[in-house]
Amino acid sequence: MEMINALGRRKCAVARVYMTEGSGKITINKRDLTEYFPSSILQFVVKQPLNLLQVADKYDIKVTLFGGGFTGQSQAIRLAIARALVKVNADDKKTLRANGFMTRDPRAVERKKPGRPKARRRFQFSKR
Repeated sequence: MEMINALGRRKCAVARVYMTEGSGKITINKRDLTEYFPSSILQFVVKQPLNLLQVADKYDIKVTLFGGGFTGQSQAIRLAIARALVKVNADDKKTLRANGFMTRDPRAVERKKPGRPKARRRFQFSKR
């Protein structure tokens, strides 16, 4: 198997995943997964598609990541890994889609509008 690459986005985070056959090592921006995401919940999110297909120790994954916060970044990696796994084996797509890993979450921060303090918040109004 040659190197397979895929892209995942969430909010403002962009994750590029490069997957090769290996021992299950995940490197993010030249740092280990546990070092980059100290939170076990975020580590779990990143590994979800791998654990679902029981291939967590089959592939080495190198990720370049920028933008967004840590939650958005972890979910961007999850989408990118799911897309890369589908490139390896197209039969897995149904399983991954059923668990919601193939869907790009379109929700992002709404822009601030002029004449308002926030996107939808209005200034306090009083008749008197």
